[in-house]
Amino acid sequence: MTIELSDDPSRIDIARVHGWLASSYWTPGVSLERVQRQNAGSHCLGAYHPEHGQVGFARMVTDRASFAWLADVWVDESVRGQGLGRRMVRWFLDHPDYATVRRFGLNTADAHGVYAALGFTAPSQPDRLMERLVPWPVPAPVPAS
Repeated sequence: MTIELSDDPSRIDIARVHGWLASSYWTPGVSLERVQRQNAGSHCLGAYHPEHGQVGFARMVTDRASFAWLADVWVDESVRGQGLGRRMVRWFLDHPDYATVRRFGLNTADAHGVYAALGFTAPSQPDRLMERLVPWPVPAPVPAS
């Protein structure tokens, strides 16, 4: 089976990606509008099966110079266990736009082995990391008056 990877934004099946993310543990019930905004500000990658359409998705939030944050890696159940998740992440890590990126980050609750095989580790200096976590679901922005 040949699965093609492409970062052409016009190929992303936004309805399918929304369905996957809305059913995930990290963004349960996320709105379609929020997924569209997330993708608009990210470098997105789709994985495409010749018969089944889009079967994978990942996105990188980055300045393409010094930092990159991997998010929303999803592989459809029909093709899980074949290394597609690793392949999509490797695609980003090997992409020439990220040649000068020093720090790649991500969050995961259940795929540590997938990412460890690609060189990801626990933070070397966790005392330098901070976050401001807003409880999910994040409220919609209030329009400026």
